[in-house]
Amino acid sequence: MINRFCKPIWVSLFLLSILLPFSVLNAKEAASVTVRDYGALPRVSMVSISPNGEMIAYRMTEGEKDMIVVYDLEQGKHKASLDLSDSKTHMNTIYFATDSELILVASQVRRVMGYRGDLDISTAYAYNIARNEIRQLLTPGDLIYKGQEGLGRIAGLSPDSKHVYMPAYVPDDRYDQTPRMSLVRVELDSPRRPKVHFKGRDDSVDFFVDESGEVIVHETFDNRRNRHELFVRDGDDWRELYGEDTEIQSISVVGMTPDRKSVVVIGTNSDTKREDYYTLSLATGEFTNMGFGRKDADIEYTYKGLDRIVWGVRYSGFNPEYRFFDEDLNKRVQEIRALFPQHSVWLRDWSEGWDDLIVKVEGSGSSGTFYKFSKDEPPTELASAYPKITPEYIHPIGKMAFKARDGLIIPNLLTIPRDRLDSMKNMPAVIMPHGGPASYDHIGFDWLAQSLANRGYLVVQPQFRGSTGFGLDHELAGRGEWGAKMQDDLTDAVNVLVKKGIVDPERICIVGASYGGYAALAGGAFTPELYRCVVSINGVADLEDMMDSEERDHGDDHWVVAYWTKNIGNGDISDEHLDAVSPAQHAESFQAPVLLIHGKDDQTVPLKQSKIMYKKLKRSRKPVELLELKGEIHSLVQGETRLKTVEALVAFVDRYLQ
Repeated sequence: MINRFCKPIWVSLFLLSILLPFSVLNAKEAASVTVRDYGALPRVSMVSISPNGEMIAYRMTEGEKDMIVVYDLEQGKHKASLDLSDSKTHMNTIYFATDSELILVASQVRRVMGYRGDLDISTAYAYNIARNEIRQLLTPGDLIYKGQEGLGRIAGLSPDSKHVYMPAYVPDDRYDQTPRMSLVRVELDSPRRPKVHFKGRDDSVDFFVDESGEVIVHETFDNRRNRHELFVRDGDDWRELYGEDTEIQSISVVGMTPDRKSVVVIGTNSDTKREDYYTLSLATGEFTNMGFGRKDADIEYTYKGLDRIVWGVRYSGFNPEYRFFDEDLNKRVQEIRALFPQHSVWLRDWSEGWDDLIVKVEGSGSSGTFYKFSKDEPPTELASAYPKITPEYIHPIGKMAFKARDGLIIPNLLTIPRDRLDSMKNMPAVIMPHGGPASYDHIGFDWLAQSLANRGYLVVQPQFRGSTGFGLDHELAGRGEWGAKMQDDLTDAVNVLVKKGIVDPERICIVGASYGGYAALAGGAFTPELYRCVVSINGVADLEDMMDSEERDHGDDHWVVAYWTKNIGNGDISDEHLDAVSPAQHAESFQAPVLLIHGKDDQTVPLKQSKIMYKKLKRSRKPVELLELKGEIHSLVQGETRLKTVEALVAFVDRYLQ
């Protein structure tokens, strides 16, 4: 339940961070910076601006308080707020649908009567600012299928801004157990009893609407036939616009051009091996490369509003870069980036017409600062995400690259303790592989890396093969290499730093979350002589059990199962292969003590994975600890459990490296 909360003390704290971002806080708080301060949830996050540019909304966490606050920039005062402190939901994002309506997307893991296991129910709420009133937009069982997840997506806004169009599974009747994805029309003011706006098919996945709100493009993916298709409205009929036989979609349809005569598609450029920007004409079905791609970076994100019109792109890299199609806007964004060299400048939101931009800056000189950049006005510093973590308490982040044993270049990030910048010799180190594995690390405020660097450890983040962001060849080099060459890249990072005299070979631990948790356990299993301790957060331990779980949840003909089959085994997922690269099947090889940390409500990697690892290590008489996080999901979003995690992890590493 989300309740109202209007106590003014929280607003005054926010205003203090606007007007006095460092002066007062530095004097009183900096001296007491601890591991808890690095691990705490950000005080201010999810900053969004209204279409007219007059208000901002943001999430504020302070102690046990967790709120959504709306602040009037024109009047310089608090407008409204919601207290989330007693809510069991996890906030995912907030943004303005209109000047008067704020959209909140939250999720909650819970049981649904009549359905097996726990479900991660994602839901969107509309919050009317003037009336201080909140309504759930889609409710399972109210027209839509009861046992479904992912209800926070909005595919369009009606011309009068009174309705939103939301994809959801809608059964034909109360006995229908195979509902179809359809587009549902939901009234913002009165969301009860939504209406089916467009009835989908058994294999529908997405819908694109025109200026009047009518569906003009319908996307499908048939898992049984392995067929990806796009259909375009042609009078009263539908015509196939695109079709491909594929186990996994090779293109992503992300939006529409401003004239709505083409859809925007992101796909791999066969010449550059990078993700590139294409348009697909609704009239001719022809793809056009718009010339926005680069040889040295992927297009990894597109900027669009609720109308799904695409206005610009973000490129991959340790620091994000941008290109916008309006030359004036593009120039403004490049000038903003230039103000913060070597830092990551994240475009978070914009007002209608792009007159006002909200950006977040983080890196070696900032733990996360929000700014408003408006046309023909000086920039305004809004708030610090971590007011206690001032620049002198941020440990600098450096870039390096090294050659793996087979010659592949592996990019790498180093978070360096400030007091060791001039004496980087024989340092204790923590190897910290990222999750995914189809992901990569950025330069920014990494709370875990910073908390470890603050204890004097060099934190090493290799972008091993299989990571995205560095080209298709780098990603595909990881296919079928779980526990093999992907793991060798981590070992090679250690060996390079040891050979250079930077890292003490007797004081190295490996720590990771999700796939990084698997890599940490694989390090303990397959290179046991390398590490003094191992920490896995929500990590995979038994791949055969994990694949069984995916097949049970999705069906063995689903694209998710095909993806993991290619990723883990490059087509070979025999029990023998999976056992060979599963740390749980090699518990007897471990030499280093292990700390397992896992969220009880993790729906991505079930707690069972860590329990299997724990039992296997116990039976092999190996030192192991298991910390279960009540109410926590895969991404560690709760303040209390994140603090438990960082305290337990740092204490564990200290025990073996100090």
